Amino acid sequence: MLDIKYIRENKEKVMADLKKKKCNIDIGKLIDLDKKRRELIQVSEELKAEQNEASKKIAKLTGDEKQNSIKKMSELKEKLSVLENDLNAVQEEFDLLMLKIPNLPFDDVPEGKDEKDNVVLREVGEKPDFSLFKPKDYLAIAQNLDIIDVERAGKVSGSRFGYLKNEAALLEFALIQLVYSMLVPEGFKAIVPPVMIKREMMQGMGYVDTPEDEEERYYFEKDKVYLVGTSEQSIGPIHSGEILNEKDLPIRYAAFSSCFRREAGSYGKDTKGILRVHQFDKVEMFSFCLPTDSRDEHALFLKMEEKLMQALKIPYRVVQLCMGDLSRPSASTIDIEAWLPGQNEGKGLYREVSSTSNTTDFQSRRLNIKYRDSLGKVNFVHNINGTGFAIGRMLVAIIENYQTSDGFVNIPDTLKPWMHGVEVIKRAS
Repeated sequence: MLDIKYIRENKEKVMADLKKKKCNIDIGKLIDLDKKRRELIQVSEELKAEQNEASKKIAKLTGDEKQNSIKKMSELKEKLSVLENDLNAVQEEFDLLMLKIPNLPFDDVPEGKDEKDNVVLREVGEKPDFSLFKPKDYLAIAQNLDIIDVERAGKVSGSRFGYLKNEAALLEFALIQLVYSMLVPEGFKAIVPPVMIKREMMQGMGYVDTPEDEEERYYFEKDKVYLVGTSEQSIGPIHSGEILNEKDLPIRYAAFSSCFRREAGSYGKDTKGILRVHQFDKVEMFSFCLPTDSRDEHALFLKMEEKLMQALKIPYRVVQLCMGDLSRPSASTIDIEAWLPGQNEGKGLYREVSSTSNTTDFQSRRLNIKYRDSLGKVNFVHNINGTGFAIGRMLVAIIENYQTSDGFVNIPDTLKPWMHGVEVIKRAS
C-alpha cells in the first residue's frame, strides 16, 4: 500500500508511474475520496467532543434545562450515527481503491511493456562445450536415468506434477544444504514456515489484489486460507503488527518450503517435465530492513544469488525487469536466468531460475510492520525478497549443463559432500 500523503503531494508523478506499470487507477477519484474521508473524520471528532462535553455537564443540570440537554444529546447521537455510516461507506471505497494500487517503480527501472523489454545487464560464466555431441533436454536424460517420473505423477496427481527419485532426491537436499551453508554466515536465520496462510495475510503481501492474482492461488474456502505460491508469502507477515528495534535490523530469513501455483496463465507452456509445475520446493530469502538500507540490501540479495550460481558453475545472465513486467508489490526486480543448453532443440536458451525484488514499504504498510529509531520515532520497514534456490529449475540446469555424451550426469563439486558418495548419475540398471 502506498502512503496517501505521498499520493496527494505527487499526483502527476503517481499517475505517470502507474501508466508505466500498465495500471489504470483513477487517482483523481482516490484523492476526492480521501478529502471527503478526512472531512467526515474531522466533523465526527468535533461531534464526539461536543457530545463528551455535554455529557459532563448533564449530571449537574435539573428540570427543563436537563431535559433540553438530554434531547440535544439524543440529536447529537443520531447525527453522529448517520455521519459514521457515511464515513464507513467512504472509508470502504477508499480502502478498496488503495488496495488496487501497485507499488511504484524506482526511477532507474527501465520502461517497457512486458518481458520483451527487459534489459540484460551481464552474462556470467563459460558455457559448456558440446561440440562433440548435441545436448539433450533434461527430461529425456532424467527419465532414462530414472530420477524424474512425470508419467506416474500424472497418474497419481494430474498434469504438472513430478516425482523426484533416487539421485534427483539427493540433489534436492544437497542444494538445500549448499544454500544454507552460504546464507547462514551472512546473517540469514534458517526457518521452515507454514505453507497455509490467512486471507488477510496474503492480501497484506499484495498477491490477491486482482482476479488474475486470485486465479493463480489455491484457496480453501471452508478454512479461509491460501497455499503459498512462494515462501516469502508466509515470511513477510511473520512480524505483522509489530514494532521492531532499529538496532535489530536487518532481520534476514532463509525460508524453505513447498510452494503451490495453479499456473493459470501458462496454458500450453512447459506442459511436460518440472520447469513449470503446481508444486515445487524452494529456499527463499527475505529481509526486514531500514528504508535507507534497502537498496544495499537488494544488492546483497543479488550478490548471494550470483554466488550460488557461481558455486554450481552454471552459466547465467542478470536481467533487469522493465516497469511493465514488475509484480504488483515490486519497485525493482532483477532476475537470474540460467543457461539451459538442452532447450530449444539443443541450441540452448536462458530461463529464469531466481529473482530478487525490493518492495520498499508497500507490504509493511499493509501488514503494519514498523521500527523505532534511536530518537523514538516510528517508521515502516522496507522488505526485500529473493530466491535462494528454486529446486526444480536448478535440477534442470544441473542436468543439462553437466550431462555427458553417454547420457550420464556429473555432480557439481560443491554438492558432492551431501551426495553420499555419488559423483556421477548413471543409467539405472
